[in-house]
Amino acid sequence: MHSAGYPAHDPLPTGFQLINQQDITGLVLAGGRGSRMGGVDKGLQNFRGLPLALHTLMRLQMQTGNVMVNANRNLAAYEAFGTPVWPDVLSDYAGPLAGFLTGLERCETPWLLTVPCDTPLFPLDLAQRLAAAADAEGADIAMAAALEDDGKGHITVRPQPVFCLLRVDLLESLVAFTQAGGRKIDAWTGQHRCAIVPFDQPGDDPQAFFNANTLAELHALESSSAPQA
Repeated sequence: MHSAGYPAHDPLPTGFQLINQQDITGLVLAGGRGSRMGGVDKGLQNFRGLPLALHTLMRLQMQTGNVMVNANRNLAAYEAFGTPVWPDVLSDYAGPLAGFLTGLERCETPWLLTVPCDTPLFPLDLAQRLAAAADAEGADIAMAAALEDDGKGHITVRPQPVFCLLRVDLLESLVAFTQAGGRKIDAWTGQHRCAIVPFDQPGDDPQAFFNANTLAELHALESSSAPQA
């Protein structure tokens, strides 16, 4: 796997032209079943006084041009956020790739940036660093990677496949993959040139990619993380 990433304060190497913010549409993935939260709509759960998906959307809005939400229920609640809301084009809660597919079909910019609704502290320079890596490596996809405990006491950098910057012309490839029954993100991204971008630099928040799968985890994240300035 390739590894690249430029912190927000570092200049890009001479000759590289950063993908413009306006070239990127942001997509909040809120289309899951919320099964580990007892079936509740995860994106509408409270985090710091706001629905989780709205908190995520506002954080994404600072980094991209257009934004939209992928959701499969309570559409009116999501539409109240003031941004377009699109349900999966695939049936039966087909997972994150269904959200990718919906986003690519609706995207009107050269790039789509996906983030899940349950990771409200994701980096504020996510788009910039993924775009820099995509440019530097001539990649079709740039994927974040973050420090994680492997369960054996070792800290490793692991890809975070739902945090993806995707070239919009990958739509045809993803249509073919999903029509053939494919549902795993890594099986599809493995077909394309993918830059892996580690967020393990000094100053990177170790909680940035912590996702709240249960209500208890959400409450713990809320109480342990300091509010943003």
